[in-house]
Amino acid sequence: MNLKYIWLPFTIVVLLDRITKLLVLSNMDVGESVAIIQGFFHLTFILNPGAAFGILAGQKWLLIVIAVIVLGIIVYFQHKLPTDQKLLRVCMGMIAGGAIGNLLDRLFISKVIDFLDFKVWPYVFNVADSMIVVGGILMVLLVYKLEKSAEQKMKDG
Repeated sequence: MNLKYIWLPFTIVVLLDRITKLLVLSNMDVGESVAIIQGFFHLTFILNPGAAFGILAGQKWLLIVIAVIVLGIIVYFQHKLPTDQKLLRVCMGMIAGGAIGNLLDRLFISKVIDFLDFKVWPYVFNVADSMIVVGGILMVLLVYKLEKSAEQKMKDG
């Protein structure tokens, strides 16, 4: 089975997320903001008690349960995928890595470390959040493409 296609992106995402969060923790104070590109991109250290966009703030255990369920679904479905679906496995690895990154924060400090602050976007986020979103969008696009391809094959006979 092509497990490297899920484990490699998973490992890269978890390591990148942990390293960036540790750098922020060791070099910034909560609430501190450093302009990288003034008015466009800042590093702003916040502790998010919720999920994306601050939803479900203070619902630590619910968010932990959701993360564990998502991880279980990914483990289950990656075993069901045909071996040629490498890109879907990469997407699953990205999502699982992001889920683990934020889960570790919730388990050990009860909040998620966020620091990527694009001033054109109203929310501060992190590497894990980015990988969940990018992996999810790519997965939806791939599944859509696969469904369209299957429909075309059925029409062609």
